[in-house]
Amino acid sequence: MYNLCIRMLGDQAAAEDALQEAFVNAFSNIHRFEGRSSVGAWIKRITVNKCLSILNKRKLFFEALDERVMNLEEDKQEAYIWADISPARVHQEIKKLPEGCRVIFNLYQLEGYDHQEISEILGVSVSTSKSQFHRARKLLRERLAKELEAQ
Repeated sequence: MYNLCIRMLGDQAAAEDALQEAFVNAFSNIHRFEGRSSVGAWIKRITVNKCLSILNKRKLFFEALDERVMNLEEDKQEAYIWADISPARVHQEIKKLPEGCRVIFNLYQLEGYDHQEISEILGVSVSTSKSQFHRARKLLRERLAKELEAQ
């Protein structure tokens, strides 16, 4: 849960606060747990909601992108790039993404939400969710490819 908070908020102090608040919230409301999912999944949802609440207070900015600009097909070099970069290095670059892109990238790629769910959670359109995800992926690919070229 701590890693989830770090990925979503990009700040250790904010992540620690969010995690503490999420667990206090979970334990204070344990009587509301209905058993439709595992306790872990229920706490994860509370944690995600707490992070989103914090991000909403920061006034998340989602840049509108023209879908025609997005390259939706996998880049042939992408597998090569990801294979030669350590997960820790990828995580560092994810933390440097613009906040809107980072949140959507984390929710989609790492937490397993689909674009419809993300659009409902964040109050954005499905196309905004998709475009922000593709923008994040493109930025990561470009930054990590430059790093490989420099080696």
